[in-house]
Amino acid sequence: MNEQEIYYTIALTRMTGFNFQTALRLYQELGGGQAVYEHRLDIKDVLPDCSNRLAESLKDWTLPLARAAQEMEFITKHKVKPLLLGDEDYPQRLAECPDAPILMYYMGSANLNQKRVINIVGTRQCTTYGKDLIRRFIADLRRLCPEMLIVSGLAYGVDICAHREALGNGYETVGVLAHGLDEIYPSSHRETAKQMLAQGGLLTEYMTETGADKMNFVKRNRIVAGMCDATILVESAAKGGGLITAGIAMDYNRSVFAFPGAVGAPYSEGCNQLIRDNGASLLTGAEDFVNAMGWQMDAKLLQAQNEGIERTFFPDLSLEEQAIVKILDEMGDFQLNQLSVKANIPIGQLTGLLFQLEMKGVVRPLAGGTYHLLK
Repeated sequence: MNEQEIYYTIALTRMTGFNFQTALRLYQELGGGQAVYEHRLDIKDVLPDCSNRLAESLKDWTLPLARAAQEMEFITKHKVKPLLLGDEDYPQRLAECPDAPILMYYMGSANLNQKRVINIVGTRQCTTYGKDLIRRFIADLRRLCPEMLIVSGLAYGVDICAHREALGNGYETVGVLAHGLDEIYPSSHRETAKQMLAQGGLLTEYMTETGADKMNFVKRNRIVAGMCDATILVESAAKGGGLITAGIAMDYNRSVFAFPGAVGAPYSEGCNQLIRDNGASLLTGAEDFVNAMGWQMDAKLLQAQNEGIERTFFPDLSLEEQAIVKILDEMGDFQLNQLSVKANIPIGQLTGLLFQLEMKGVVRPLAGGTYHLLK
């Protein structure tokens, strides 16, 4: 852990006078929070188009650094893992999104970059129908896709039901919070949150002493959507946070699914409208979902691994093609630029190799320049 970089990046997130997108731009263009601090007095020399207002607001870091020092004490004492944008452990799917947080705080045991990551979201007024859907879906999903991370928001209703069913079925599950890690909201979910630390985790972009304000819940929805392959809406009124998450997921070119409900049922209106407007694929069960995502082979592969059978991919592939297939098998769906870096193959050459793999029926392209392994 680069404590100095974390310290200055925490301070950067506390700077006033500019918005989040500006902080992200500064972080990316200068290469980190410490670099922004080091250029606080000559920022216009390195960023000539920097406004006078921004340059002025960057000069005094006294209060942000004091607050960062306080946060560093909490991180150390409670074994919180700071995740900087660009770190290997940072959720890589989220890193692809244009409004990804430059820093998040994580407590838990789960790998946030598992091969399969989904979120299950919906109304806080979850009905018996919704609870039954979640129960059956996760139980069936466990059989079809034994390895998966399930993400939600630890809120009342659909969220907490999804977390608890995930835990009960042996899945790891992560709650994305709308406040700091110094509290659990709602407090009635504290025991479930404790279980999740050992079988999943808690993730937030917010520092300690940050309350669960309404706008924080809206902002955290982008993390829930961005770090996952797919969003599953169980129940929703005509307006609600689940619909917001689904909309963000669509903007990120993620897959969106919704369970239909009875016509006129108040907590199925949002799902039914989303399906009607082609904002989500209609979902009736886990098998629908697995087939739509192309994940049918997961259970068979795990069985083979448990029996000690090594999977040998396509012996007729070239060494470069085998390297690409190995990365996609280990990492899951991968974006072209990231695949180029991981495989150390120039994008021009990589594009040709991916085309050959597509013609051989090994991979298929997805929206947003992402590639999916078929076998």
